[in-house]
Amino acid sequence: SGIVLVAINPYEQLPIYEQDVIYAYNGQNMGDMDPHIFAVAEEAYKQMARDEKNQSIIVSGESGAGKTVSAKYAMRFFATVGGSASETNIEAKVLASSPIMEAIGNAKTTRNDNSSRFGKYIQIGFDKRYHIIGANMRTYLLEKSRVVFQAEDERNYHIFYQLCASSSLPEFKDLGLSKCWHIPVPCW
Repeated sequence: SGIVLVAINPYEQLPIYEQDVIYAYNGQNMGDMDPHIFAVAEEAYKQMARDEKNQSIIVSGESGAGKTVSAKYAMRFFATVGGSASETNIEAKVLASSPIMEAIGNAKTTRNDNSSRFGKYIQIGFDKRYHIIGANMRTYLLEKSRVVFQAEDERNYHIFYQLCASSSLPEFKDLGLSKCWHIPVPCW
């Protein structure tokens, strides 16, 4: 294991992830500035460029800790320092599947209204100039037990509730969702 960063989700937007903060961490050595996801991303980026070896950043934590957001910030850092941010919105492209995956794989728990049921492995490809040229996201279904069981005050996969809530729309008529009456559908 290498560098470990402990981040706490403040549950509100803070001005510590802006473009100017990315540029402040760009080119800095680990430990020269405050601990930050951008410091970890900069270290991985530098080692990739210097050693020409693959690097990994593992983002781990409890439900609601901000793992997906931390991964987004790391990708934003790579896109910005690699000169890719203005050419293509890599971060948006890589995470374009996220809303679909979240609808299918996220659930409401007693601690988090949008708790992921998927582990994600994102592989980012760089060219010889260290610009992002593409990415691949693999997902792994976690907590398979929630498919067949849910605790009190929890809700499994959002997509089923969204489909049932939309069952009266004309475009959903052919899906045969008229039997959703027994599922409590939350107001969103």
